[in-house]
Amino acid sequence: MTIAGWAALVLVGVFLAIFVVLPLVVTVAGGIAPNFAKEGLTARYLIEVFLNPVYRQGLMNSAAIAVVSTLLTFLIAVPLAWVASRYQFRGKTVAEALLLAPLILPPFVGALGVAQLFGQYGTANALGTALGLWARGAGPDWLGDHRFAAVCLIEALHLYPILYLNTSASLARLDPSLLEAAQGLGASPWTRFRRVVLPLIRPGLFGGGIVIAVWSFTELGTPLILGYERATPVQIFSGLSEIASGANPMPYALVVVLIAISATLYLVASRIFMRRHDALISKNTGAAVAVPLPGWRAALPWLLFATVIVAATAPHLAVVLIAVAGEWYGTLLPSTYTLARFHDALAHPLVVPGVVNSLIYAGGATILALALGVFLAWMSARWKPRGWQVIDGLAMLPLAIPGVILAFGYLIMASGIPWLKAWLDPIRNPTVLLIIAYAVRRLPQVVRSAHAGLAQVPVVYEEAAASLGAGLGVRLRRITLPLIAGSLIAGAMLTFSFSMLEVSDSLILAQKHEFFPVARVLLELVTILGPGPSIACAFAVWAMLFLAASLLAAAAFLGKGVSGVFRD
Repeated sequence: MTIAGWAALVLVGVFLAIFVVLPLVVTVAGGIAPNFAKEGLTARYLIEVFLNPVYRQGLMNSAAIAVVSTLLTFLIAVPLAWVASRYQFRGKTVAEALLLAPLILPPFVGALGVAQLFGQYGTANALGTALGLWARGAGPDWLGDHRFAAVCLIEALHLYPILYLNTSASLARLDPSLLEAAQGLGASPWTRFRRVVLPLIRPGLFGGGIVIAVWSFTELGTPLILGYERATPVQIFSGLSEIASGANPMPYALVVVLIAISATLYLVASRIFMRRHDALISKNTGAAVAVPLPGWRAALPWLLFATVIVAATAPHLAVVLIAVAGEWYGTLLPSTYTLARFHDALAHPLVVPGVVNSLIYAGGATILALALGVFLAWMSARWKPRGWQVIDGLAMLPLAIPGVILAFGYLIMASGIPWLKAWLDPIRNPTVLLIIAYAVRRLPQVVRSAHAGLAQVPVVYEEAAASLGAGLGVRLRRITLPLIAGSLIAGAMLTFSFSMLEVSDSLILAQKHEFFPVARVLLELVTILGPGPSIACAFAVWAMLFLAASLLAAAAFLGKGVSGVFRD
């Protein structure tokens, strides 16, 4: 490898150290708020998190959200994955694609639909009034009395596709001879599932479950929209205004506690669920053959799939109805309809600048993530210099870091470290920092996509070109990159589309109206009295259509279904 290659490796390593490791270090080290910079984040601030009843309740509520949401996702995803792996039925591909519908919009937007469905004068109470269960306006206050349950349900209905994909992949690798042997010994279907299947798919269950637990534990948008303020991420967000003055060190302490709990949760869960993993790894010699279900029997798995699909898409459908509702108050469905909200969404003074800002941020992040991702994938698939595993691990680390923690770390280091504040200060202009933050969040996707493409390209093509005198740059430009163009385009589309709707970085790093991205604009619209929520829903529909189109285009470039895009 040339000197330029080693120089690029050093630059990429420094970039990852600054924008992956440093945010965690400055947060754990106590931040740099001027009023307690000399003292640092001492033990008394950390202890205060557990002694103060408000912060303690926030932690307990967040932990409870994580536990309940994870259990709900297991109840939803594992049966679906088992049915999909064991049976072949008409429309199965469509059913699996529809199962992934919750991924096309951040859960906090779906919370708007839940508020309409279960509000005091929402659809549920209107249905009860129509059935004579209670008088108009006298129905239960579903959200007021069960706000915690609403947060958990929204999280579960948004996150179950992650566990479904992990479980499906694990089931696909099962050795069918093991199930046949158990059946031959007289084991019932339940015994085979409990004694054979579950132990073998435990790594997949753990991988999906831990992501869901940490995600729901640190989720900011959903409890914020539903007004569930006694949750640690919301308390951190509420304390951001006091960071610059250093008046309140508790947001630092809360983030450090979140990091410690997330890491502990991962380590403990890995000891419990990954124990005896080597002894339980399947020596798969072929995928199990799905049993075809002809005729009316195909309706049975569709009934299970449709139940989950309807429940998961109901908040999104409610968002669409709110966007087209002229009046919807105390009735089962809107009493009048209009398309004016879609025009209002585009005409609102915050929307067009917000879309332009997000296009700039997401476009810059896509270019940066592609440049870094291609180099990192090349390093791990072709070059493999000494210590490459460390650089590769740093690139994958954002998958394990909750978004609210990384975003908070960016805010702290860019606001207080002088040599970073000069060009990254988010208070003055967050453009560069948001581009970097979006790119880092989506870098693992680009690296995996590019690495998968390189793994499918025979290295002999590049060796043949090298033997003819082609340099590394020529080989990349004329051979390698054209051959993996489909994977790169798919990775770029996913990076761009998900960056357009990034939540944690957008809410925490964008402080001024003129720099608001799409997610922050949605939050601002929701808080506007009167037509604000309707305009927000219309804007969200535009976002759903955009992201759905991006996913379909990425699937077309990869030559596989939408579910295959997420499996990769």
